[in-house]
Amino acid sequence: MKKTIITVLTAIISLSLSAQSTYFTKTGKIDFFSSTPIENIEAVNNDVSSFLNVEKNELVFAVLIKSFRFEKALMQEHFNENYMESDKFPKAQFKGNIQDFDQNNYKKDGEYTVNVKGDLTMHGVTKNITVPGTILVKNGKISALSKFKVRCADYEIKIPSVVSNKISEEIDVNVDIKYEPYEKKS
Repeated sequence: MKKTIITVLTAIISLSLSAQSTYFTKTGKIDFFSSTPIENIEAVNNDVSSFLNVEKNELVFAVLIKSFRFEKALMQEHFNENYMESDKFPKAQFKGNIQDFDQNNYKKDGEYTVNVKGDLTMHGVTKNITVPGTILVKNGKISALSKFKVRCADYEIKIPSVVSNKISEEIDVNVDIKYEPYEKKS
């Protein structure tokens, strides 16, 4: 009887683990950096939400613009009011797919170089982008990393000429996400 119960429990656990196809976080990190000879600007957002569907290699990110934190309060105010217009455009989002990636890799430890392709919407503008990334799998945990550049002009983010020497036209973006299995609440 004990052997039958253990066999049934093992089968149920295996089924639920193999059926797990969606991973989630609401504590992902995105930071950006702008470098000029006059001033460096950087900000961090630790409240990034993201879903990863490993069966379809789909990624979705949602980023509240006002959640970016700056070293100087005045920079944060200018970022939200003058550049990102975060009252009008409160979030950025990305919807896309990990390209040419074997879903079986999610089941084995490793570091996998990938390309992610999809639509980035920011400041009311949507652009199709392809960016490099890394998928890390360790002890069943999945993480995603990416470094890429965003051109302000591509998203109609205006930089006044009076401060153009303080803000770079290209912003370095870093993404660091640690996923957990998604448990749908009933």
